[in-house]
Amino acid sequence: MTATALALQDFAQYDDAACDARIRAAKAALGDRCAILGHHYQRDEVFAHADYSGDSLKLSAQAAASDAEYIVFCGVHFMAEVADILTRDDQQVILPDMAAGCSMADMANLRNVERAWRELSEVLDPDEAITPVTYINSAADLKAFCGRHGGIVCTSSNARGVLEWSFSRREKVLFFPDQHLGRNTAFDMGVSLDEMVVWDFAKPMGGLSVEAIRNARMILWKGFCSVHQMFHPNHIKKFREEHPQGRVISHPENAFEVCQASDVVGSTETILKTVRASEPGSHWLVGTELNLVNRLHHEMAPRGVRVQFMSPVVCMCSTMFRTDPQHLAWVMDNLVEGHVVNRIQVDADEARQAKAALDLMLEITA
Repeated sequence: MTATALALQDFAQYDDAACDARIRAAKAALGDRCAILGHHYQRDEVFAHADYSGDSLKLSAQAAASDAEYIVFCGVHFMAEVADILTRDDQQVILPDMAAGCSMADMANLRNVERAWRELSEVLDPDEAITPVTYINSAADLKAFCGRHGGIVCTSSNARGVLEWSFSRREKVLFFPDQHLGRNTAFDMGVSLDEMVVWDFAKPMGGLSVEAIRNARMILWKGFCSVHQMFHPNHIKKFREEHPQGRVISHPENAFEVCQASDVVGSTETILKTVRASEPGSHWLVGTELNLVNRLHHEMAPRGVRVQFMSPVVCMCSTMFRTDPQHLAWVMDNLVEGHVVNRIQVDADEARQAKAALDLMLEITA
């Protein structure tokens, strides 16, 4: 066991093959004490080492149910925070690269959301009229904000159930950080586009009039996923012209026009289940992250199912891509040597408030 932690820069000299060998050796040495979580959008060289794979909430739940002492989350920062909130005190969550963030999550920070709440209070009593709903793709302090204000967290899988609950309590919803998930879900529930407004956090009062705020049912934060904004209706139009029998499936983080032009709209898990259940000879155009689509393409090819990426331009989650074999080998070798590096620890009060919003979500969508 070394006296000091191994330096990250020393691992930059190793190529992917060398890192692969080091990671496998470290996993063997650590055994059940360590669990590696791999998000669907993670690069293949890292995803190959995952003990559990899935979306962020599923992975956090699997980690909490495991006996592992060390949880190495190959994903982005907010995901590791959720894992830290949901896991036990005797478990430690590690993020291989602390710079692996989420551009969408960064579009809504606590300062701007609290300012929006104050500005909304000039028009109405937000704690009486508005349920704050944060997408799980957000920082822990925003989940805690929702916990303090009678709000809740949602995922792309359960957004409809969460919004139904929210509207049963209060007349309006403030939905952040992704406007598209909020818009697509609410529209599918029968909320008209005229009843939705976009809150521009860079402008006073969100750039909205008092009348617009009073008339709105959905106040959508001006946030988006940069990956899903690469997909356009023209991509679908071209596909249908070339493959009339083909089917189109899109993630609800896509723009409204893309989702409206799709045959199926659903979460990552929905996309996987739907395509995997399709008949041989099926041809799917898929509007979500490249690594996931490529893996699904190779998985389904032997069964005669064609899976095609929607955009002609390569678009992967660049922040997810930061977690590379070198960073994973570094944290794993340090664990073998008795050093925990890049541990994620959410403030205790913040974690308690965030967990209340997460637990409420799990309770009403069970």
